[in-house]
Parts: sequence; structure tokens; C-alpha cells
Amino acid sequence: MRRKDREVVDNVKINEIISSCHCCRLGFYDDGEVYIVPLNFGFNENDGQRTFYFHSAKEGRKIDLIYKTHTVGFELDANYELIEGETACKHSARFQSVIGTGDIKFIEEPEEKKAALQTIMLHNTGKEDWEFPDAMLQAVGVFKVEVKTLSCKEHL
Repeated sequence: MRRKDREVVDNVKINEIISSCHCCRLGFYDDGEVYIVPLNFGFNENDGQRTFYFHSAKEGRKIDLIYKTHTVGFELDANYELIEGETACKHSARFQSVIGTGDIKFIEEPEEKKAALQTIMLHNTGKEDWEFPDAMLQAVGVFKVEVKTLSCKEHL
């Protein structure tokens, strides 16, 4: 990271920033093209290992790319605010951002799928103990990104 003065390394602070985000963008490399898709998500951290959880339809370009490649990039950002200056070059911005890479894989086992969906719903609604009927579990695609690299930056 070029601006070490803006780097965030405290795990608690990083998790607070991730928790304040509502969209995680996944980036795939697809035969010479980059494909980026914004998704809602849930996440957890166990013993320093962060995992992001997502749900989706079971078909489409994103699903094809998960089968094709097993590594993705991701980006989250929060608290953007323009800082106006007297000239164009004096403008700046306040922000917090998290970027990284990870291994992406489908979740097929029903109990792990339910736990992932609970994590997504908790992050997005603040509520726990959701019910997921078997028919819904079979109809929805659930996948996770196990984080390999992560950097966090803020300019406040």
C-alpha cells in the first residue's frame, strides 16, 4: 500500500468497516475481460480467517465463472464524502475501503448453507433465527469467499 498513513491493520476496526458496508463487489477474470458484480453479503471471522457469504440464482455468468475459476477479487467501501477545494486539484475525499482476494466455492451441504444464509440475513437485517424451507434451500445458490489477502484503508 502506497499510503501507509491511511492503512488500517486493527482487525476490530477492519471488521467494523466491513460491517458498515452493504455491497461487496466481486471481480472475476473471464477470458481477457474483467467482470465485476455487486452483491449483498454476510461475513464472519474465525481465528483470523474471514469468510464472505453470498446467495444468488443457480445460473448466469457469475455462476459459470465460479465453476471456471476458483479465485476472485473483492472490494467494499463506505463513508464516502467529497472534500471540496478551491481548485480541481485541491478536491479530495473521505472514505473507508477494503480490497482483497480469495478462494470462491459453492456451499452444497444443507446445514452450512443455512448457516451462510443466516449470516447474510443478520448482516443485512440485524435479525437472527430465520427459517429456510428445504425447497428454498434447493432453489438458491449459496457460495463463499475464503479471504486470502486483504488490505484496508481509510481517509477521514
